[in-house]
Amino acid sequence: MKIRVVTVDFWGTLLFDGPGSDERYRRARLADFGRILASVGVSPAPPALERAYESSGEYLARIWRESRDVPVTEHVRAVLSALDPRLPERLPPAAVEALVEAYARPALLVPPAVDPGARQALETLRARDLTLVVVSNTMRTPGRTLRRLLEHYGLLTCFAETVFSDEVGVRKPAPEIFYRALRSVGGEPETAVHVGDDPVLDVQGARAAGMRVIQVTAGAVPEGPTPDAVIPDLAALPDAIADLECR
Repeated sequence: MKIRVVTVDFWGTLLFDGPGSDERYRRARLADFGRILASVGVSPAPPALERAYESSGEYLARIWRESRDVPVTEHVRAVLSALDPRLPERLPPAAVEALVEAYARPALLVPPAVDPGARQALETLRARDLTLVVVSNTMRTPGRTLRRLLEHYGLLTCFAETVFSDEVGVRKPAPEIFYRALRSVGGEPETAVHVGDDPVLDVQGARAAGMRVIQVTAGAVPEGPTPDAVIPDLAALPDAIADLECR
């Protein structure tokens, strides 16, 4: 069957965070939060700010377990509320905006690595008139920052749409995020393929949405839903798509 739409995961498929990146991002956020809050007369002790950051992680984890998501502004509000429930309303809007920007940007300071074959593979698929869409969960780094990373590597223009969980309120493996990605380009599950690395979020999620799946993994495929194809990296994607169309 002719494939018309290819949806692609972000983390672990297009881009890869190195060891220690979460801790590096945490330190950058906490340092900026301390500086910004001090500039408006709020000076939490570093241990209190660290506890507030951890508390926000627990809040996010509860939401993410239900395959839901919230905008990055709610991440920041959760940190502030853990410091003082009245703090989000007490701060000047400009300070809140600065906090949101500081929270969102750490991944831009030391950009994650990119799959070296990604650009050639995506351009090859576009030349075949396939429509490409990013569909991905975000963690603490919001979709708006992930678009800037794609732009940094010259990949953003390869995609007709980018669908990120913090912006649509739903996360993989829920089928709805795949449906939203397909609707954004007028696609249908029967003529779409999802490409991703995670056996649950990507393989199980796309299968539940009625899509075919190509799993990107250099290791053994774990037990669970079986993908339609397995590739070691994105350089092999154009051939894998062509093979699926012949089945």
